[in-house]
Amino acid sequence: MTIVVCKVLLGAILTLFNLGTTVNASAAQESAARNSATVSSNAPGIENARIETRRVVGTLTATMAEVEKDAARPMWVGYAVKAVAGERTVCCSNYSDSRGESCGQGELETDRDHSNNSSNKKGAGAVKLEGGEELLVLFRLADRHLTRIKVASQDCVLDAGGLAFVWLTDVKPAESVAVLGEFVRRENLAGHTRQSIGNEALTAIALHDGQEADVALESFTGPAQPEELRKHAAFWLGAARGKEGLLALQRMAKKDTSAEVRAHVAFALSISKESAALEEMIRMAHEDESGHVRGQAIFWLAQKAGNRAVSAIDSAIASDPDTEVEKQAVFALSQLPKDEGVPKLIQVAENNRNPEVRKQAMFWLGQSQDPRALGFFEKVLLK
Repeated sequence: MTIVVCKVLLGAILTLFNLGTTVNASAAQESAARNSATVSSNAPGIENARIETRRVVGTLTATMAEVEKDAARPMWVGYAVKAVAGERTVCCSNYSDSRGESCGQGELETDRDHSNNSSNKKGAGAVKLEGGEELLVLFRLADRHLTRIKVASQDCVLDAGGLAFVWLTDVKPAESVAVLGEFVRRENLAGHTRQSIGNEALTAIALHDGQEADVALESFTGPAQPEELRKHAAFWLGAARGKEGLLALQRMAKKDTSAEVRAHVAFALSISKESAALEEMIRMAHEDESGHVRGQAIFWLAQKAGNRAVSAIDSAIASDPDTEVEKQAVFALSQLPKDEGVPKLIQVAENNRNPEVRKQAMFWLGQSQDPRALGFFEKVLLK
């Protein structure tokens, strides 16, 4: 009897032990699954790839260096950061300052940036980078060095072309800006194409949220930087950086010693969404020492239209001391909506004191194909 009881008790103990072990193992598996989900929760949709998730250990620079050492064959590395506020799309490196574009699938292993906007897979739909949305920063490595940088919106499905893909977590935005900034400084953008690594890095910085990105972009506008880099930085200050970008552009408009760069600043101001950008464009049209810059400011004012812009164009035609600037202002009138531009061109053609300016006005009237222009020419020719 005693032996039987002992066997029963031993069996019960073993059953409880096994049950406890099973429960603990199950709990451990569930915990691991939860931790894995936490690590990869902000990972994009990645297809056709061998995916590995790693935490950044130490610094992003050190982690990237470790990955790069192992990149004998082509591979991709990516991470997510908070995107700068604003209404724009970044569809697998195709940037657009608009809303409603469908992202679809981005093919990373193509010679050109590509997105299949007709895709109905995960990620298709409106892409909006507004406050709180995330930007994907993607690096292509091969032969143990960097070959490309791309950016994409969070819901873009990425086709990695069968390559390994390392997804990094716990990336600090400030470290991301610093790493990208090194690529910009290394290349300086002088003489490089649109898809140079430096220019790609600059684009990625411009779309990061935070003061670090503002500071980095303005650092590339300093007098010691190459002109091409200053131009590219000016574009992104206007296109993506809001009020802080406008303040930087205003400083460039007054202090940059290159007329070519200041002319590009006029364009950057024209794409800024800040209302005060118009004020600076008008100031440049009146006050810049370079006729080329004044002419460019007038041209971009015409694209903005509006009463204040038209007034600045009229003023340039009437009083600018440079005939070329006056002619540029006449061209700007031709860019206005016809109900505004054609009557003003007729007025210039009839009354301006400068025969070169009158001739320019007549030329653009002829190009307008407007019935009012035909009436003007009939009156002049049949006198």
